[in-house]
Amino acid sequence: MKLGYSLCPNDTFIFYALIHGKVPAPEPVEEVLEDVETLNRWAFEGRLELTKISYAAYGHLREGYVALRAGGALGRGVGPLVVARGPRPLEGARIAHPGRYTTAFLLLSLLLGEGAFEPVELRYDRIMPAVAAGEVDAGLIIHESRFTYPEHGLEKLLDLGEWWEGETGLPLPLGAILARRDLGAARIREVNEAVRASLAYAYAHPDEPMGYVRRYADELSDAVTRAHIRTYVNDFSLDVGAEGEAAVRELFARAEARGLVPPNPNPLFCC
Repeated sequence: MKLGYSLCPNDTFIFYALIHGKVPAPEPVEEVLEDVETLNRWAFEGRLELTKISYAAYGHLREGYVALRAGGALGRGVGPLVVARGPRPLEGARIAHPGRYTTAFLLLSLLLGEGAFEPVELRYDRIMPAVAAGEVDAGLIIHESRFTYPEHGLEKLLDLGEWWEGETGLPLPLGAILARRDLGAARIREVNEAVRASLAYAYAHPDEPMGYVRRYADELSDAVTRAHIRTYVNDFSLDVGAEGEAAVRELFARAEARGLVPPNPNPLFCC
């Protein structure tokens, strides 16, 4: 069974034990590490049985996939940022973004409105250099860029997490782990428990996964790597919970009302 997830420290920390056979699983799991927008696009093809996904992409994929309760990224103080070389209006600006199916892009579209800015799609790790070089007016940044943008001489113009929390009072849903519905309910439940056990193992042995984490985050300092894990791995990663479910429903309701994702009656979470 193949599981796709990003090279980011939160994902490699969560899945270390599962990939390395430290916890029981219904069958061996093979890692497929890719940029999250690549995984989003692959999910439209149903390429992987299990995959990390942006919640924005999941809004389009509810027919073929269901979200696990464990392994996702939700929280407070985790929002994507809009950065620039200095203060400037965003209306009409050329804004680099990490992908049309990322939750970051959906949030910016909900706030500013489609057509209010000129989107320029770049891989997430190319955005800050492009802003710093003046190739675009501003950048929508995610992942570890939240901690490193000042090193590029950039200033924060907007925190989309702060906007979301102020609007809704709910945590921000960023990403989920999806299972193809054709795996069947029983198998999906087993996978969900294996993912939860993998994170529990990492919490119990926090230094053990770090070699694996650093293998894919070798350009990040140890301090940034650990800050990334502390920020994006939390109680919602063990179980989305009632508050997390409410946040996902609110995100989809707002996106559906604006015609940004289609409605779908299927259950959002597996078990």
